[in-house]
Amino acid sequence: MKILVATEKPFAAAAVNGIKAEIEGAGNELVLLEKYTDKQQLLDAVADADAMIIRSDKVTPEVLDAAKQLKIVVRAGAGYDNVDCAYAKEKGVVVENTPGQNSNAVAELVFGLLVYAVRNFYNGKSGSELLGKKLGILAFGNVGRNVAHIAKGFGMEVSAYDAFCPKEAIEAAGVTAVDSQDALFENCDVVSLHIPATPQTKQSINAALVGKMKKNAILVNTARKEVINEPELLKLMEERTDIKYVTDIMPDADAEFRKFEGRYFSTPKKMGAQTAEANINAGIAAAKQINAFFSEGCTKYQVNK
Repeated sequence: MKILVATEKPFAAAAVNGIKAEIEGAGNELVLLEKYTDKQQLLDAVADADAMIIRSDKVTPEVLDAAKQLKIVVRAGAGYDNVDCAYAKEKGVVVENTPGQNSNAVAELVFGLLVYAVRNFYNGKSGSELLGKKLGILAFGNVGRNVAHIAKGFGMEVSAYDAFCPKEAIEAAGVTAVDSQDALFENCDVVSLHIPATPQTKQSINAALVGKMKKNAILVNTARKEVINEPELLKLMEERTDIKYVTDIMPDADAEFRKFEGRYFSTPKKMGAQTAEANINAGIAAAKQINAFFSEGCTKYQVNK
């Protein structure tokens, strides 16, 4: 089988070597398309591919139509909103992600952002500590669990809400399970977002919700920018001069948020999975999943069933 690794933002060399060893070790052919600058390059490369590994690259209907032999796409990472899953299903193409491979990297970044925020972005003025503060985790998946684990090391009181995770599972991890999203925001000094961008969650983090937070609250977003209602958050931050917003996904309204100097920070590019370890783990996991798909018909991580 011909396996295409299409990455506008390339994997680390060690990851590529690991992917190559997995793919070729299973008797398949590996083709690399790195740092491509034109969509046509992707359309040409995918034309005769049986499988494709991507990172943040967009797999649109146009790409799927060009891929006459494609059977599986694996997104090396947890999120997969850059793939048109519904159209892929129509075309008979399996879409998978690699859950858990980037979770520690993202969780550590949460605390990099959070310490930066509570210390007033290192502006030389007195800040505050995380010890004893109440942290709310919205969605208790792989990243949320890692965030909870690290938070305990800081001595924070940790709560979580996840509409799809049983209360018993949250509490088994030593975290307080709350009954609603509203309760999480009402009771916490800090809320860390880990929800996917779905029709139900897009723009769901709005003024009514964030406005419930305590004085000097901090909102941390390492999930997706689409979950934030940017116009409402901008208006709320004008009214509530105590609220801080730190994010790993630059908002569309970044220029407007920048007026809140000392209360807003965004990474220039999404950095959550940008560690050597996460890069290698996700890439090799994607290769192993493709091999398992072709050798055993395994679709354990399929997201477009």
